[in-house]
Amino acid sequence: MPTADQMYDEAHQLKENGDLEGAVQKLQEALQAEPDHTLSHSALAVHLQKLGRPDEAISHAVRVTELEPTDPFSFTQLSVICQRCGKIQEAEDAMARAQQIQAGG
Repeated sequence: MPTADQMYDEAHQLKENGDLEGAVQKLQEALQAEPDHTLSHSALAVHLQKLGRPDEAISHAVRVTELEPTDPFSFTQLSVICQRCGKIQEAEDAMARAQQIQAGG
């Protein structure tokens, strides 16, 4: 059985080859193997947003912030995903949190 990291790598290759749906499916398999695989949640947030599935995209981006609560990038990504999905207040809140973490709070 491949590891979550291996499935993540396979998903990346599928995306590079233009198969975004296949990449999403592979990332979902990675999360079945390892539910807290941060990279898979992060990639799913981006891919699902591109596929027009905003609620799923945001839920994966939120999960990244739960798994990496002290990483400002996780909140920056959430902000970008929310912005692209039309959730402006949520985007501003996430960016404020990212800036707060970067400032040491």
